[in-house]
Amino acid sequence: MEIILKTDIKGLGYKNDMVEVKPGYGRNYLIPQGFAVLATGSNKKILAENIKQAAHKAEKIKTEAENIAEQIAKLTLEIKAKIGESGKIFGKVTTLQIADSLAANGVDVDRKKISINGPVDGAGEFTAEVDLHREVKTDVKFVVVGE
Repeated sequence: MEIILKTDIKGLGYKNDMVEVKPGYGRNYLIPQGFAVLATGSNKKILAENIKQAAHKAEKIKTEAENIAEQIAKLTLEIKAKIGESGKIFGKVTTLQIADSLAANGVDVDRKKISINGPVDGAGEFTAEVDLHREVKTDVKFVVVGE
């Protein structure tokens, strides 16, 4: 089943992408939730016109994303967590903590666009990937320290 995405869906595609999905996934989840529309002839024509009109706007958004990526690449965030005597942390470091720390440094990023690479199990330096645009991804370094 071929559909056109109306929003970015992690692992599937970005807004205005035409993707092939299993019929049940498209018919029972994506289309009723408003995340996608069926890729009919008329919807394909509408998509082509929307992409044509949004080309200039998309370039501006990409430039802004690249500027934010440069700011993020220079940062090393400090995340505070409770650490036991064995060196393991209590709880876990979340994308919300990273997003809050980025906001404190003047960079506003949605927490859903951040993914932590690997488990954060103790104090030390780790990285997380920030997906700012379909073509702009950057890594942010963060250090977990004890409270």
